[in-house]
Parts: sequence; structure tokens; C-alpha cells
Amino acid sequence: MTTGFDKAGGQGEPDGLPRLTGEEISRYSRHLLLSEVGMAGQRKLKAARVLVVGTGGLGAPLALYLAAAGVGKIGLVDFDFVEASNLQRQIIHGTRDIDRPKVASAQDRLRGLNPDIEIVTHNVKLSGKNAEKIFSGYEIIADGTDNYPTRYLINDVCVFQKKPNVYASIFQFEGQATVFGAPGGPCYRCLYPSPPPPGLVPSCGEGGVMGVLPGILGCVQAAEVIKLIVGGAETLANRLLLVDAWRMVFNELRIDRDPGCPVCGQNPSVTEPIDYEGFCGLGQKAQDEAAPITAKELKVRLDKGDDLQVVDIREPHERTLYPFPGAKAMPFGQLVRRMGEFKPGGDLVFICKIGQRSKFAIRALSRAGYTGRMYNLEDGLAAWAKLVGGPDVPY
Repeated sequence: MTTGFDKAGGQGEPDGLPRLTGEEISRYSRHLLLSEVGMAGQRKLKAARVLVVGTGGLGAPLALYLAAAGVGKIGLVDFDFVEASNLQRQIIHGTRDIDRPKVASAQDRLRGLNPDIEIVTHNVKLSGKNAEKIFSGYEIIADGTDNYPTRYLINDVCVFQKKPNVYASIFQFEGQATVFGAPGGPCYRCLYPSPPPPGLVPSCGEGGVMGVLPGILGCVQAAEVIKLIVGGAETLANRLLLVDAWRMVFNELRIDRDPGCPVCGQNPSVTEPIDYEGFCGLGQKAQDEAAPITAKELKVRLDKGDDLQVVDIREPHERTLYPFPGAKAMPFGQLVRRMGEFKPGGDLVFICKIGQRSKFAIRALSRAGYTGRMYNLEDGLAAWAKLVGGPDVPY
């Protein structure tokens, strides 16, 4: 029996939505059985255009479920390459994809899952120069990033273009999710007017993350995107969902729009992309304050018995995984109040896993008035293990 949905493509319906083919009706039959989705909702999904920023822990399950749901056009933004350490949580990639661009790996996986949808890759670093152009081709933006400059950039461009920003973030065992930019609702800056001091919040690469956590939050994001497309459902707009996967506790907080917000408030002062690296305190000044020392240079000085003190600013559990013999243990958050413990006169060398937190530790001490000579172990203990010898840093 022939129906009005057996042929691909056509825009023959009065609402202008694409028809479903017979194969699509079979594929999405479980959606079609839901009165809240049905044929009309599935056709809206087929017509939808969604941009996923980041194909890592959050973007992996998010993109997979959007593809499985039949979202007609999915854009992927990422400039990174697949590493072995990604595979513990970034389930869109596989072992054979190591060293491939993440967008290429993700595109192949999504096409294998659903060959009937369009996958567009943007193998670039999102910036103030390209974000507005990239976002213009999509109706909904989903933020799967892991750094503050990009989060603020995504938020601002979504506000400028009046597009919803489906947001989530994760750290260790905890995560949060919401929908920013809904009509009358708050944006990211309403909740977080300014970023935390650089180095205060370690990245997942430094602080770790439970592998299933981004799966939980990425699925929440996918659900919010689908509801925004289909309509008729209450989204997380004005609510911040808090997830503790270790205790398996879910809570939520009410969040409201800030009338004084510089981006979405009554009198916005930010009306175009800004210098987000500078806004988040990641500018050149921090680099200049942290004089680098390579792993080989540090070993030479240690072997010579130079007057220097190595300060390990990692957390206790990190030091247990990969200790640095003879280093003074002083976590980042304790540095300023304990700087009187440093040996006077000698040089200080600050170490962490990859050389980022230590860079900002030097900045914090400089601003607190410490005047001694301070060095940052370039590329951190990862470089020490590789260049000096010994096992790789196991986390």
C-alpha cells in the first residue's frame, strides 16, 4: 500500500517538513508509537540542524543518540586527534582510530549508525573569528567542550544568534546540565559571570573523570535537543541539573536570567565575540611569569646538586600514582598561604602532570608578592617520564 511518506525527500506536505521514506518509518517506529513524537515529531527531527561542539566525552554519546534519533543534519566541531586515553569514555571512537582526527572518526561512526542523515565536519578550533559563521548553519548548538574560553564563546554567539545552547560539563564524578538561551531564560554568563582563576579547576586530563559520567550527561543533552526539536515538552531551561555519579544522586537548582548580564541583560555591553583567552586569564602575561625549564635541564641541575627546590602542586592521589622523589608536596590551593615554607634564596621548580597548573601556580604566587625565582617544568611530568626515563605517567 502506498502512503504519502514512501518517497524520499519531497516537501509535499503543507507544513514544509520532509517526508519519511518507508525505510525511515521502520527505523524510527518506536518513536512513531509515542504520541509526544509521532510522525510529525519525527519529520521535525529529520528537518533539524544541530551543531555538536566537541566530539569527546560529552559529544560522543550526544552525537550518537542524535544520529540514532534521525536528526537530519549534524555538525561536528573539533580539531583534536584520538588518543588512547580518550577511549575510556569517548565511545564514538575505537582503538583503530588512534591518531585520526576526531571529527573523521566520529563521522565514520555516525554514518555507520545512520547512513540516511547528513554529517558535516568542521576540523577547526572554534574561535571568535569562525564561530558566528559556523553557527549560522544550525538551529541548536550543543556544548560538549571542556574549557572556559570556548564555553563563554559558545554562550555569547548563541545569544547573538538567538539559538538555544544545550550545555553540560563534567569533572571526576560530578556533572551538570541545562539549556541556556531559551526565550526569557538565562545564559551561561547569568550563572557564571566570570571564570574561576586559571589553574584552580584542573582539566579532566589532570583531575580525572569516571568513564560513564560523560555518557550520562551526554544522554541528558541529547534528550534536551530532541525535546527542543519536537516541542511540547518541558526542557531544563531555568533549571540546572546536578549529577553525582559516585553516589548516584540527582538534584536541580533554579536559575534565573540576570537583568544586568553583559550579554543577555537589558543593556548588553558585549555584542560581538571578545578575546576569550584574555577574559579567562589565559593571556601572554601568565606565560611570561612562568619561566620554563625542560625535563633535561631540571635533571642536570638536580644531578649537580644546585640550590633548588621542586614543588609538586598535584593532589595527594595524583602523587601516589606517580611520585617525584624529593619534591615538596603542596597542592595548588594551598600555595599562597603556605609560601612562607619555601626555602629562602634558592630557585623553585613547580611541577604538575602537563605543566599547566604549575604555570598558573607561579602566576598566583607572583600576584601574592612572592619575589623568589620560580620555574615551570615544561610539559610537566609527562615530559619528565618521556625524556628522562621511567614509565609513562599512568593517569
